[in-house]
Amino acid sequence: MNLSTRTAPVTKLVNHPQRAALHNEIHARPPEAIKAPLACLHIVMLADADMREASRAHLASLLRDHHAPLPDAQTTHLRMDLGAFRVRWELHTEFVAWTFTTALRTEGFGEREPTGVATVIPRDWLAALPGECLCSLNLWALENSDFGDASLVGHVLNEDTLVASTVAGGHGEVYTDFALHADGCARMVLLVGGMTPRRLGRLVQQLLEIETYRMAALLGLPAARDASTVLGSAERELASLADAIRTADRNAEAELLDRLTRLAGKVESQFAATHSRFSASSAYFELVDRRIADLHESRLAGMQTIAEFMERRLSPARSTCAWASRRQEALSQRVSRISNLLRTRVEIEQQQSSQALLASMNRRQDMQLQMQSTVEGLSVAAITYYIVGLVSYLAKGGQKLGWPLAPETTAALAIPVVALSVWCSLRQLHQRVFHPKH
Repeated sequence: MNLSTRTAPVTKLVNHPQRAALHNEIHARPPEAIKAPLACLHIVMLADADMREASRAHLASLLRDHHAPLPDAQTTHLRMDLGAFRVRWELHTEFVAWTFTTALRTEGFGEREPTGVATVIPRDWLAALPGECLCSLNLWALENSDFGDASLVGHVLNEDTLVASTVAGGHGEVYTDFALHADGCARMVLLVGGMTPRRLGRLVQQLLEIETYRMAALLGLPAARDASTVLGSAERELASLADAIRTADRNAEAELLDRLTRLAGKVESQFAATHSRFSASSAYFELVDRRIADLHESRLAGMQTIAEFMERRLSPARSTCAWASRRQEALSQRVSRISNLLRTRVEIEQQQSSQALLASMNRRQDMQLQMQSTVEGLSVAAITYYIVGLVSYLAKGGQKLGWPLAPETTAALAIPVVALSVWCSLRQLHQRVFHPKH
């Protein structure tokens, strides 16, 4: 077989319109190959749809000022070397991530406030980033041969809240204090040695994502706290409604149904407003766990690892969000059960009323039949009377023509015949009306 034949493209297949985009999704937002020493500034801005488009325009203005190619309308991530620094822009569903990196001069690092990337970024442009700042982190990657943990505390990190561990199979050490410093940014120091640029890039991205997803996950905490007040009030009202339904009479059902309907609307409105937030927080917490697991941490002597710190400090927030979500679902189910209970009660009462109505209708029908029978008897007598009168007149006229019987005799003889005929006719009519044949 010819090699060109084996590798010839399949040209007759109709491609899905999203095939290329879906195929390339696996390569979206790849880590960059970087070298130490470097300084990194990572900023996450919460943004709605309008702010995300404004962020794209803001990025375009930066690139335009540096005579760099502009992104198109479909671009969701971009990285560009602008000379003094590199910029990485990532568009996510809820936020926009900006990452700026530049080479770092390590002279005097740890002896004074460290220099960050912000000093080489246009100040006015940086201050005008669209959206609301959720996370800002200064990260410094240094060669571990020149620094130790003692030189990192004081001017760089707070010793009281210092968290540290070895990562990447012992090829790196990460230090952080999870605190906001005077510049409004958190800080993290990464000491590396014997690590390839690509592996260092992956490690830095994991650390940045831990901070990003940690803050994104905690967005559910205020919603959970606010929801607890509403849920507490709703639970008390539901308990009151359940007791009222148990003891209420038929006249109070309309009021109870109105109260229950308003409560159900309140609960479902709260559920709709916070469910997506709690679901997103749950997903972000899982991402934090995965990124921490990817670090492959080992303990440094006397230091708390990032995993231990997160487990201890994030667990209450995670539990609060999960508890609020479960509480909402449970309350919604309870409201549904109470609604079904009240509906069942109303249906049973309606059935009882229908049965009573049917019984009353049956009684009235029996009475009507009895009255009809009475009327039929009277009708037979009345019709017979008139017909016999006609027969009497006919007999009087017939006597002159030779009728042998007297009119009184003729009328007397006609009475049973006429009465029987009228009665039979009425019975046949009754049968056709009330008992028709199908």
